[in-house]
Amino acid sequence: MRHLGHTRSAYRFDHLLLTPDTFVRAPLPGMRNATAIVHVSPAAGASFTQFTAVFEPEGELPPAKAQRFVYVLDGNLSIEGRGLEAGAFAYLPPHHPDPVRATTAARAAVIEKPYVALTSAPAPGPLFGEESRISSQFLEGDETLEVRCLLPAEPAFDFAVNTMTYQPGASLPMVESHVMEHGLLMLEGGGIYRLGDSWYPVTAGDFIWMAPYCPQWFGALGKKPAKYLIYKDWNR
Repeated sequence: MRHLGHTRSAYRFDHLLLTPDTFVRAPLPGMRNATAIVHVSPAAGASFTQFTAVFEPEGELPPAKAQRFVYVLDGNLSIEGRGLEAGAFAYLPPHHPDPVRATTAARAAVIEKPYVALTSAPAPGPLFGEESRISSQFLEGDETLEVRCLLPAEPAFDFAVNTMTYQPGASLPMVESHVMEHGLLMLEGGGIYRLGDSWYPVTAGDFIWMAPYCPQWFGALGKKPAKYLIYKDWNR
């Protein structure tokens, strides 16, 4: 028995922490030479689905009815014939016809959400980018906490995806509680996350879901920066 049944994973009514020791891999319908680790979905109370897609060379994730965001964690993917390496990302609108294909062994964070339209803004089209080419902003002027906004802050988009990088010892300036929900994948480093009334050590590879109005706060610990990819519903 591994550590006599111990895990850092936890599920509460307003948050979820999933750690790699509890990940279960299974193919989603239409996947070929690939599997998915479904981190959160409507089954847990979320309004979106987030999973890590794990591809073998030539693996494929089929098109989705919902809008889809793909962030390459490692390896090489291809969408619309465009090559995407680690740190590259793509936004695909609902019913986008192209699959996500792997040209090497690869992993990607995938977010899918039904699109909520606005009569005042046309739906967005496909968008491709690289995180390294996006200018960082300091959160509330704090030079130890950098934010990169991967999607445009435009009404057409009904969700946002950012990366946040904390220097060792940096923290959010306040405990937040708001109507938006989050999906968060730890990419590097680690620290302490407050979720509701609980405090959790977190590290690279962990996933967190935060329901609307879940009190939340993060502080980075260790000798290297902590970084995560974070989703929130937005503009609706």
